[in-house]
Amino acid sequence: MFSKSFRVKSNTVIKGSDRRKLKADIATAFPSLSVEDLSELVPNKEELNVVKIYAHKGDAVTLYVLHKTPVLFELEKCLYPTVYTLWRYPHVLPTFTTWPPVLQKLAGGADLMLPGVVVPLSGIPEVKKGDCCAVKVVSNRAPMAVGTATMSSAEMRSLGMKGRGVSVLHTYMDSLWAFGDKSGPPSIPDVDTEGVEATYEEEEEEDDDEATEGGEEEPCPNRVPDAPCPGIQELSLADREEGEHGKEEGEDPEDLRSPQEQMDALLLQCFLQALKSKVKKSELPLLTSSFLRIHMFSCCPSGKQLDIKKSSYKKLSKFLQCMQQQHSLVRVKELSKGVESIVEVDWKNPELRSFRTPKDPGIEEASVEVGRAEGEKPYHPPEITTLYSVSSRLEPLFQDAKKRKGTVLQPAEVRAIITDYVKRNELVDENNKNYVIINPILCDCLLEKSEYQEVEALKWDDLFSRTLYKMQHCHQLVFPGQPPIVKKGHIEPIDISVASRGSNKKVTMIKNLEVYGLDPMAVSVALQHRVQASSALNPVPGSKDRVLVQIQGNQVQQVCKLLLDKYQIPCKYIQGLDNKVQKPGRKK
Repeated sequence: MFSKSFRVKSNTVIKGSDRRKLKADIATAFPSLSVEDLSELVPNKEELNVVKIYAHKGDAVTLYVLHKTPVLFELEKCLYPTVYTLWRYPHVLPTFTTWPPVLQKLAGGADLMLPGVVVPLSGIPEVKKGDCCAVKVVSNRAPMAVGTATMSSAEMRSLGMKGRGVSVLHTYMDSLWAFGDKSGPPSIPDVDTEGVEATYEEEEEEDDDEATEGGEEEPCPNRVPDAPCPGIQELSLADREEGEHGKEEGEDPEDLRSPQEQMDALLLQCFLQALKSKVKKSELPLLTSSFLRIHMFSCCPSGKQLDIKKSSYKKLSKFLQCMQQQHSLVRVKELSKGVESIVEVDWKNPELRSFRTPKDPGIEEASVEVGRAEGEKPYHPPEITTLYSVSSRLEPLFQDAKKRKGTVLQPAEVRAIITDYVKRNELVDENNKNYVIINPILCDCLLEKSEYQEVEALKWDDLFSRTLYKMQHCHQLVFPGQPPIVKKGHIEPIDISVASRGSNKKVTMIKNLEVYGLDPMAVSVALQHRVQASSALNPVPGSKDRVLVQIQGNQVQQVCKLLLDKYQIPCKYIQGLDNKVQKPGRKK
């Protein structure tokens, strides 16, 4: 149902009465949940959204979203838990077990066939036709799919475990999963299928031995033996090991290679290291973009930057195609239109098994601190304070306090000076102490000409607000370890805008980074690393010492995350947050 993207109709916050009804419906549908579980699933005081969507086939579905993660969905007045909920409460539904390769088919929109069901020693779960059930893989109790039983357990056994068993509605890695935080499944040991997994692995090893004894290995159907792979000679493990030994002896073999060859070698190193130390079987199928962003970038050595566009491959898809055809390390498949996933990894590949992970203490920080030069101090946002300067019109009001025109004051100081002036001149109304009588100086400083004959007294709050309004606004920036900087006017917010270029192409532009002490080059590199899109620095029209960062595509959401999370810039100093892409996009 969710193998393709869906269209959002509405997104609203749930009402109190609907929240109570939902909790009651969940308790009825899933009686194994305790009262504490229900309170966690539908909390009383936290925001819970009701999102109404249309699936790609036109089905009307209601999602219940907590903390931006769908926890339940309702179809034809029946409630179903999402995989996110089942990972927290795996005991909620009767669960069928299958092999990991079958999960790839389910993610592509197929139903679970009974020949693909693994029957543990305790037997298959007892279900009736139409019952909600889950699907998990061998050795992990975390469910990977949700659906309904097409027949009862008795009918399944009577048919000899043949035919369609579960009509799958939602799976890990589908569009409903992608609507949440896109976290991976946890690893929950499954005692019932440990023996089954061992038997399956032994059979696999025997099959591999038979294939080896038979002589030639059966070629991969996607393999092209004679097709040359760009830079494959430079990417051999032997060359890389020789380079490592050369470094130990004081030589630098990278000087003998072009920058493109060096990037090819770094790309292969990060690829092999990610497969060997990061990716788990339970994560498959894995989006190729997630594999690059989460796993490969984190394996990049400190002091280096992984950039596919500087390699001979230019694109991730071309590199993975080479790894599939020439090395037979992975199998990549397009599970949905335009979206490729790694569906299989050859863990027994000699090249992968012989790869040695390089020791680099800063390897985990490389992806996070990209764009930060060696030895550069970490960025700390400035402390911003709003100040007020005495204007020429208000100078008589501040004369007794010996504050002349241009004196910069804190709001609290202005309030104290005005209060002292009022009390010293006995201007507090005796009948109502909430009001201040207007004398000639206050009249000239704070009132408009049309109010001269009408206004005789002002409330205290009105008096203070009028005084601040008539003063000149200033702001003070305090960077760590530097003296305060005071400037006139309001502080300029970081401006994020999206512009069109050519036919349906967009670029995101960020201005005023220098105001907050941010290096536009560092921000540009960090964004380029995050979104894998080209960026550039362009001069701001009408300004000599400022530049704007320009990056391809509508990247407002990623820019906001970078500024808010990494650089800790307060949201009120960022302008243009409403330009981000709506999720999901409407069909054209």
